[in-house]
Amino acid sequence: MENGKFSLIYVYDALCGWCYGYSEVMKAIYEKYKDDFNFEVISGGMVLGERAGPITNMSALIKSHYPNVEQTTGVKFGEPFLKALDEGGIYLSSEKPAIALAVFKAYQPDRAILFAHALQKALKFEGKDLSEDETYIDLAKDFGIDPDDFIAKLNNEDFKQAAYYDFALARQLQVTGYPAAFIKTGEHNFYMIAKGYADLETMELCIENVLKETTV
Repeated sequence: MENGKFSLIYVYDALCGWCYGYSEVMKAIYEKYKDDFNFEVISGGMVLGERAGPITNMSALIKSHYPNVEQTTGVKFGEPFLKALDEGGIYLSSEKPAIALAVFKAYQPDRAILFAHALQKALKFEGKDLSEDETYIDLAKDFGIDPDDFIAKLNNEDFKQAAYYDFALARQLQVTGYPAAFIKTGEHNFYMIAKGYADLETMELCIENVLKETTV
């Protein structure tokens, strides 16, 4: 345990629609428990290699899923994103946003939950392309980070390796779908507290149950 606290680990992918719906829940969990846990965010690598490509390649799948995400979670997908499903203009790949998260963790690791949310909002609401360096200029500024320095790190091989290390960690945790969340209570002790979307009340109950079990 780092600094005497358990870790709450959130495994997500910036392109995942259900993760976008779940991000408000995770933000609320972070605000409530940030003094009690070390929060970590791991990128899962949902869309890599041959799966990466123009958003129009996945538009039918996204269109079939996003209304359910909205109805279940209360989140809204923005018009620029929905328009891109038909018109294109966005390239979907999990690599660049995962590198961006790795870069962000070098600056403000304790706020990674908030940056993950900002990445998802940039794509799913504002319709920005997370594969373009330019997208990260405003994101860096929003968190008080020098954008030129951020972009330089975004194109540094070390941070690409860090992103792929995250992908490997997600596989090691046997995460096959996103979102997922765990509480780590020891080097080899992990409690899964979310597999897929869970609302705030359910999450709080799961967390409290783990805390009771581990402090008895």
